[in-house]
Amino acid sequence: MGAVEDRIAELGLTLPEVVPPVAAYVPAVLDGSRVYVSGQVPFVDGVLPETGTVGELVGLVHPEKAKEYAAICALNAIAAVRSVVGDLDRVERVVKVTGFVASDPHFTGQPGVVDGASELFGSVFGDAGVHARSAVGVAALPLGAPVEVEVIVHVRD
Repeated sequence: MGAVEDRIAELGLTLPEVVPPVAAYVPAVLDGSRVYVSGQVPFVDGVLPETGTVGELVGLVHPEKAKEYAAICALNAIAAVRSVVGDLDRVERVVKVTGFVASDPHFTGQPGVVDGASELFGSVFGDAGVHARSAVGVAALPLGAPVEVEVIVHVRD
């Protein structure tokens, strides 16, 4: 286990197995020095812990809970990176994160939800985890997931 995986363990986290694709794609592609990770939803042991749209009203996924789910998405993305590079210590930089939040029409807190992913990347990779980012509200996500995160990572050869 390398330094990055040690840090993950110090954070009390365990890298999950890579989530099998639910359609015609692969979880991650290594292209030269970049890893492109497909959108990751917050699967835990193959199951979404909650489905629905994010918002403040009763019956919606609470934004703080959605932020936790975004961190799970990020952890799943890190597992996908490891599946194509082997050693997470090869990660030199998290370049770009795009977070999608299934949002109630009145909800505008998408950046706060996607912070869950951004903060996890920072905790795991330190300065190399600081990245460019988009946080987008959408009407619905695959399988009813409240949040989805995709990432582009630069790795050394």
